[in-house]
Amino acid sequence: MPGLPGLASQCAVCHSWPSEQVCRPCLTRFMSGPPCCAVCALPLPALLTMEVPPAAARLCAACLRQRPPMDATLAAVPYAYPWSGLISRYKFGEQPGWAGFFAGLLLQTPGAQQALDELDPQDWLLPLPLSAERLQWRGFNQAWELASALARQSRTRGQADTRLLLRPRHTRPQSQLGRQARLANVRGAFQVDPLRAGELDGRRVVLVDDVMTSGASLFAAAQALRDAGAAHITAVVVARTQ
Repeated sequence: MPGLPGLASQCAVCHSWPSEQVCRPCLTRFMSGPPCCAVCALPLPALLTMEVPPAAARLCAACLRQRPPMDATLAAVPYAYPWSGLISRYKFGEQPGWAGFFAGLLLQTPGAQQALDELDPQDWLLPLPLSAERLQWRGFNQAWELASALARQSRTRGQADTRLLLRPRHTRPQSQLGRQARLANVRGAFQVDPLRAGELDGRRVVLVDDVMTSGASLFAAAQALRDAGAAHITAVVVARTQ
């Protein structure tokens, strides 16, 4: 059944039987990635991680030059085989049932459970919103499905909400653009509901998306949250490009 891949009891990667959606050996083989920047989750150069003291090694050169609007970014896996194909199946293949599996991957990521545990009842678990046009075309918001699954599996005290952070302006798909064009494409694309902006003042936010490529969309969304008064923002993504 579309949307319920776990019913097949076959690993989606190696096709072994019986299995969860992805079997334990495949998880062990493909989950690990290089050390990443604590703020943007960009992989750090091996030379940097070997020679710079640990505290400094957690920031990439770009974040040292210009700090992004979020405080931390956590990525479960690299955007590479087999995850890129599985995320495409989830996102474009009408299989939202993968959200629970990907939420489980996120909760295994160091720091993710802690970020959710630190949310108070007045804090927020927010998906990256889609424009109305993109939502109508796709049929569901993959980030909202992930956020909902995270809320269920983690039992966080934070509030999951789809109407606090908005995307009123439709933009071209980011996948069609280079880095500089991506930044320009989403500039001003996100806004906080002006009637509810006070609900973010001094609050913590966990911002959820499926894939982080250039970071342009997450940076723009985080900036809108920061401008509304959010005190701490952690972005969590299933996959980060390398």
